[in-house]
Amino acid sequence: MSVNTPTAAAPLCAGPDFNPHPPQFRMPANACDTHAHVMGPAARYDYSPARVYTPPDCLPDQYRHMLNTLGVTRAVLIQPSVYGADNAAMLDAMKADPQRLRGVAVVDPAIGNTELKVLDAGGIRGVRVNIVDVKDRKPGTLPLEVLRPLAARIAPMGWHMEFLIHADEFPDLDRTFADFPVPIVLGHLGYMKGCPGTDNPGFQALLRLMQAGKAWVKLTGPYRISAHDLPHADTVPYAHALLKANAAQVIWGTDWPHVMHKGQIPNDGDLTDLLLDWVPDATQREQVLVANPARLYGF
Repeated sequence: MSVNTPTAAAPLCAGPDFNPHPPQFRMPANACDTHAHVMGPAARYDYSPARVYTPPDCLPDQYRHMLNTLGVTRAVLIQPSVYGADNAAMLDAMKADPQRLRGVAVVDPAIGNTELKVLDAGGIRGVRVNIVDVKDRKPGTLPLEVLRPLAARIAPMGWHMEFLIHADEFPDLDRTFADFPVPIVLGHLGYMKGCPGTDNPGFQALLRLMQAGKAWVKLTGPYRISAHDLPHADTVPYAHALLKANAAQVIWGTDWPHVMHKGQIPNDGDLTDLLLDWVPDATQREQVLVANPARLYGF
């Protein structure tokens, strides 16, 4: 069986709304979407047999159309779990648009330094570690004995390590990463499902890491944590707390194409409008959309 054939263990997931509408506000020049995936064509890029979902084709041209509609100039592609450590689809998309795109790759911890330098030259600026969208997940655990040496090797290139984790599972997050060799990045406002409150120990530990300048957080995927439909009002206190902790460490992303979202697929224009509630001050919003990602990803 081809690895691109959907199986019961890797169910099909819905695609995005391919007809986005513009947001209600004008994006500042050089605004950056820091979290998106491109996938396909499936006939060209093989999916990992270990994947937990099977996406439809979500192609670079379709992604660029969405960015252009939103008025977003720059973007960061994140290696999706469906490809494992085979970054070919993402790297090819970046190669076709090198001025606009940067990337975060998934790599084997044993990757050679020469290959790391090739990735760096291709626009990769970090390594992704996903412990959520994996089979046999072990909540609250991280393979730090493997990740710490890898982090030390990518530190000279100015890279970071992005974690897809639930912050509420790590009440000692600040102590765990206090002396980590590189900054860490977390998505989905800390990814605490059900929005358990900003006083959650894991979220508070994340805020302390941000205050120390050791963690960045993405304003992404509100539908992944919210107990409510759009406009996901229960996510606003988290955004405000993150900004208060360290506005220089907050970035934004669309989370396109919204893989594994079980509810109604949102229009990216509507999702972008949440920035008006998350970051109501226009000057601070420009910092989140332009200056912060330029610093983290080297635009």
